[in-house]
Amino acid sequence: MESIHWPQLLAPLPEGRGLRRRPSRARAVRAPSHPLAPLLAPGEGAGQARRPEFLGVSGETLGWPRAGKLCGRKPGPGRVWVPGRRGASAAVGRAESAGPPPTHLLASAPRPWWGWGGGSGWERGVCLRTRAPGKARSPRKSERPQFSGGSGGAERRTRAPWPGSCCCRPADLAFAVRVLRCNRALRARALAAAAADPRGPEGGCSLAWRLAQLARQRPAHVFLIHGARRFSYAEAERQSNRAARAFLRARGWDAGPGGGAGNERAAGAAGAAAPLTPGATVALLLPACPEFLWLWFGLAKAGLRAAFVPAALRRGPLLHCLRSCGARALVLAPELLESLEPDLPALRAMGLHLWAAGPETRLAGISDVLAEASAEADEPVPGYLSAPQSVMDTCLYIFTSGTTGLPKAARISHLKILQCQGFYQLCGAHQEDVIYLALPLYHMSGSLLGIVGCLGIGATVVLKSKFSAGQFWDDCQQHGVTVFQYIGELCRYLVNQPPSQAERGHKVRLVVGSGLRPDTWERFVRRFGPLQVLETYGLTEGNVATFNYTGQPGAVGRASWLYKHVFPFSLIRYDVTTGEPVRDTQGHCVATSPGEPGLLVAPVSQQSPFLGYAGGPELDRGKLLKDVFRPGDVFFNTGDLLVCDDQGFLRFHDRTGDTFRWKGENVATTEVAEALESLDFVQEVNVYGVTVPGHEGRAGMAALVLRPPHSLDLEQLYSHVSENLPPYAWPRFLRLQESLATTETFKQQKVRMTKEGFNPSALSDPLYVLDRAGGAYLPLTPARYSALLAGDLRI
Repeated sequence: MESIHWPQLLAPLPEGRGLRRRPSRARAVRAPSHPLAPLLAPGEGAGQARRPEFLGVSGETLGWPRAGKLCGRKPGPGRVWVPGRRGASAAVGRAESAGPPPTHLLASAPRPWWGWGGGSGWERGVCLRTRAPGKARSPRKSERPQFSGGSGGAERRTRAPWPGSCCCRPADLAFAVRVLRCNRALRARALAAAAADPRGPEGGCSLAWRLAQLARQRPAHVFLIHGARRFSYAEAERQSNRAARAFLRARGWDAGPGGGAGNERAAGAAGAAAPLTPGATVALLLPACPEFLWLWFGLAKAGLRAAFVPAALRRGPLLHCLRSCGARALVLAPELLESLEPDLPALRAMGLHLWAAGPETRLAGISDVLAEASAEADEPVPGYLSAPQSVMDTCLYIFTSGTTGLPKAARISHLKILQCQGFYQLCGAHQEDVIYLALPLYHMSGSLLGIVGCLGIGATVVLKSKFSAGQFWDDCQQHGVTVFQYIGELCRYLVNQPPSQAERGHKVRLVVGSGLRPDTWERFVRRFGPLQVLETYGLTEGNVATFNYTGQPGAVGRASWLYKHVFPFSLIRYDVTTGEPVRDTQGHCVATSPGEPGLLVAPVSQQSPFLGYAGGPELDRGKLLKDVFRPGDVFFNTGDLLVCDDQGFLRFHDRTGDTFRWKGENVATTEVAEALESLDFVQEVNVYGVTVPGHEGRAGMAALVLRPPHSLDLEQLYSHVSENLPPYAWPRFLRLQESLATTETFKQQKVRMTKEGFNPSALSDPLYVLDRAGGAYLPLTPARYSALLAGDLRI
């Protein structure tokens, strides 16, 4: 689950209190006129507080008072708090007092076919799962909402409240409470910033006022630990203020040593390049280090946009990224200058301001931005310099990983920055936690979820420039780490390490991230537990995310009616051959059944926007689907296939580009990889499809890394795949490697491996081919390769 666009927490509701007897239809979405319009009700402005609500559900709707505490009597054994009358509680299974969930859906989302019609029965509408037109009739008793629970807190299965959704469990309601409280906190912060003095630091963008707030409330609390260096929130505020003033001088703005109104002047420190204009983009080509954060925060305070460029990019891909986001300046690490020297003429030809984040440079035209910042005063800069015109304005560019082509610059809005401040609160972390972060900061998981999420709760982050599995537990013991944020294969690296004394007696209680395979999940918890694993799913540019708040191994979230009402999404049928969703005779998409893989899509609206990519509208093609369930609706296409089982648990199935077709059947790379990883001599697996001349579709190929000190057992491998996989999913080719090729965000390089193919004359790695007639894997020699191309070797 690369990352992750964060779910929409701050969605306005139609006016009214609690559940209506007959909900009014959702109003059309209007363009925001006030900067905080998506956070306010119609007619509200800055300083006008609104009832705390989250998408479709208010505290009063769920029976929770404004103070955030449960009202009414405490539920006893076998009872849970359920939506009902204001301040009322209901016993498990009592649909009369519970009532159905609220039906104020987004304007772009179809209305459910259920409704609370009072004396006139259930209203005509659209089926929640299939979106087929419903009939006006009263529900049978078996169709009314039921809630799970049991005596003594034990859960029992009950009938789902309506087709396509799952029953509501206590964990679903508990997470809804957490979302409600998080939404209240974020809304209060946003309104306080809107009402603040624009000349003060707390009148600026969300990053500026949150950091200023923490520097005032917790000045001595440690914010960042990097190696032997420690920085408090007060020091982080001062460092970012200096960086902001250095960038403001490049803008031609000078407020003098003590702040003040400031004035625009000609910028002379940047050499021949033109002065930076308000809202200009400055690219950062830096490793994960404190200076990355001070420059990022400083750019935000100066009213400039940052672009996080992956540190490994050079030549054409680097120039492409800088052009696509419209960068006017570049800050690079001194240690990268040698490898970037061939690119410097092209960078200068683009008219870029060139800065180095350190003194180790003697190249002409490149100045030290840190030296310039250290000469500046550390007083706050006026908030109006960074205050957005709208929370939908772009404030940051984060590039996609580029696993299927050149990276694309995803637009990140001020609203998304604000929402990411609630990430760790939703995960259950608190301000006394110590978070271990070893992810690249140019990745959304590292910067927005890790750093901004830490700012949201005012905690401490241990930042590592590179992840070291051998050093991890020593670091946790040294710094008292309580939360670990992972991505991709980090947990696998840890469980493959030999046992050490440092892994015992640690304080880690929560690991949160994405991409944890079920087998690694179980090994990780069994070896390093007790601890909680919270798997999430999301995309950098997406508008939907899921949380496995129940801790179900292997799941990425829950599809309960309450969660889907707060964060709407759907799973639709997808044709792997055509690469398009399956549509019915009316041209609408078809929802999947439980257990069937489906394409994850989410409605696009003002509350769940898709801002697209920088560089042109053609880049957005394929990411938006129209007329999904009704004419005119628009949904975001995640490009991921998920499965929802009959219990409502969501599991990642495969990427649409990774699933391939062989012998008329769809092959999921994740299914094959999980089967191979269960072998004791296999440590890592990368499964992908390759084109075989004379055969339709793509044949499965698996790159294997052996677990020391084991050797490859071809006989056991064949027996294992034949027993655990259908014949069409058996890997036709094997490739042994010392280590798997991955991106810097630990994603496997499937596209490159596919292009390299299986020619033994072109590859130095040991290769093996499946001999169906002999029932074995054989070394792929040039002679067998020729026989395969001639059709004499049956695979």
